Amino acid sequence: MERLSISDTPPGGQNAQAQGSVQPPPPTTTAPQLPAQMFTTAAQLLDLTDTNLVLQDTVERIFVQEYYADVPHGVFFVRGENVLLLGEIDLDKDDYIPEPYREASVEQVTALQKKEQNERTRKDKLRLSRLKALGPDAAE
Repeated sequence: MERLSISDTPPGGQNAQAQGSVQPPPPTTTAPQLPAQMFTTAAQLLDLTDTNLVLQDTVERIFVQEYYADVPHGVFFVRGENVLLLGEIDLDKDDYIPEPYREASVEQVTALQKKEQNERTRKDKLRLSRLKALGPDAAE
């Protein structure tokens, strides 16, 4: 049995063409190319790559335990491919701090944050070492 591709002439060669059968056009040699904007992120798929943002007077609010601190960062430039959603903030609600939180210095809050992260890392290492000692099926 012969293996024929779509571009091969049908069995019977030129006689089939003479009998009036329609021959498909020869395939193109190059595959169609998509523009570079069609890949990577959702913003690029929506063709929003020109939506670069420049944010000024930016502030990061860090919450740790019952404390919070506002860390000023200044100007941020955000590339459009990293933008998924943009909206307005109600400044009245943004200024409201929930009851248990109290303002503290940036140094105090970052020290508490680092302490919490170190404690979390220590607990994770301990848990993983115990699971490793039990064997590969222990995690399930």
